[in-house]
Amino acid sequence: MDGAQVRSASASKNEETEMIWFADTSVLVPVFVPGHIHHERSFQLFSRATVKSAFCAAHSIAEVYATMTRLPGKHRTSGQQALTFLEMIQERFSFVALDVADYLATMREAAALGVVGGTSYDALVAACALKAKADVLYTWNVGHFLLLGDEVARKVRTP
Repeated sequence: MDGAQVRSASASKNEETEMIWFADTSVLVPVFVPGHIHHERSFQLFSRATVKSAFCAAHSIAEVYATMTRLPGKHRTSGQQALTFLEMIQERFSFVALDVADYLATMREAAALGVVGGTSYDALVAACALKAKADVLYTWNVGHFLLLGDEVARKVRTP
């Protein structure tokens, strides 16, 4: 972990408005799932998001849609409801996309770090956060992001 600290958003009430922050899909999905273990803290963070200070990966659009339309039981939403959630995200967040060169560079870094499997998608999210020059990367998948090198690990926090 190399001294990386994972801090809670509650550490400073105005912290998010004073810096550029990035939300992983693991933070966005619980916003729309009342009763989810991370709903309250994710929703609090979401409610403070502005397009000037809050960013997420462009591919989070697909991840949120896919997740919301495949949740188990009563939490599963229709495609139309998932689109409404995406529009709500768009109102509050700026999106960051990678080009092909970014994708290849990120996978090279991931391979050099020994990252394999699904954590490679987290590497893409981290690359978007770095591209946005985010000061903080909020995620509930802390362990995955701590594998992605010191520059990323220093930014990782839970909401």
